[in-house]
Amino acid sequence: MKNLSDILEKIFAILSLTFFTGGLSFGDTVPTGPMTALRYAIWSISGLLLLLRWRITLATAKRDIFIWVVTVMAVVSFTWSTVPSFVLENSREVLQMTFFGLYFAGRFSLKEQLQLVAWTFGIGAVASLLTAVLVPSIGVHGADHPGAWKGIYDYKNTLGSMMTLGMVAFYLLGTNKEPRRIFAWCGFGLSLLLMLRSTSKTSVTMTLLLLLIVVFYRQFKWRGKITILILDLMMLFLGGIGLVVFTNWVTILTGMGKDPTLTGRTEIWGVALNRLHEHLFLGFGRGAFWAPGSKNALEAGLAVSYNFIPPHVHNGFLDLALDIGLIGFICFAISFVLVFWRALKQGYATKATEELWPLVFLIYLALNNVTESYLLRLANIYWVLLLVAIFSVKQGKRAY
Repeated sequence: MKNLSDILEKIFAILSLTFFTGGLSFGDTVPTGPMTALRYAIWSISGLLLLLRWRITLATAKRDIFIWVVTVMAVVSFTWSTVPSFVLENSREVLQMTFFGLYFAGRFSLKEQLQLVAWTFGIGAVASLLTAVLVPSIGVHGADHPGAWKGIYDYKNTLGSMMTLGMVAFYLLGTNKEPRRIFAWCGFGLSLLLMLRSTSKTSVTMTLLLLLIVVFYRQFKWRGKITILILDLMMLFLGGIGLVVFTNWVTILTGMGKDPTLTGRTEIWGVALNRLHEHLFLGFGRGAFWAPGSKNALEAGLAVSYNFIPPHVHNGFLDLALDIGLIGFICFAISFVLVFWRALKQGYATKATEELWPLVFLIYLALNNVTESYLLRLANIYWVLLLVAIFSVKQGKRAY
């Protein structure tokens, strides 16, 4: 019975992770009714499993107080929002992500987590390949991005982002000396193919950077003078590149066919920062700044073009500040710095590749939220995996 229970919980975990990636909606073609039912099923089952293991739940939850401040502020932010009904309705997503993230972190070891994450993105990769080939009306972009694949996801960049995380997970598993690591390399290759077909340049750049970081950590961690020398050379090299990019960024972006304003992002950021001062400490409430009919969203859109209303600020950290203000953002920053430091020490102190997963994911999350909103916005896999990392780092073996 225990083996059957383990199998069922792993299936539940993969299904839930896939839901949070947005893959089960097949590019928003699935009716909202079934998706809503699945959302509440995941929430209910996670809550029940948390109650059944209440001692482990409490022990896991106590690992970080600051993220709970962020969570509570997001949930109750309807009390000070100008659109309380909208914020209250959407605050359920925060609870759903928190319930599952807490369950996943307390239930599975880091190695099991990495395996389940790899399974999730592997299934997503296979499904995306089949969808793009067999049902291109769903899996391939039309006139907006001709020929670019999006698979089972809503957008090409989403597919690219998922395949980036998948490639890192498969690489970590593939470099383990395990009998079935050939499957991990097959998943790595398929994820690479789909990422290239998505035409997401950001995903390609991010994947290369993350893989280089993994290789560096595994090869040169804590090796005395050699490590110090390499770190100094890397700092010099990256500093030189940063200087060139900083002094010539307009020319570089224009030569790449990009807008020096990052496709209007800087104008939106300017409006958002100006309006943030009106609700500096507590924010506008989760998602309220971009609520339907919001004058703030209209003003941000007019800064870019006529009749354009952006769905978010295209910066996860700024969106978080708009939601829960300076107090919430500071608590989030403290939580992130603490878990990053713990993940860094854990990654350097072990030879097990799964111990590197939280660190690599945190680096990815920080970099990716500079130009995209992948934190607390909507129900998403990024916030779930962040919670898992916060509650899992240095968790060791399961307590049952």
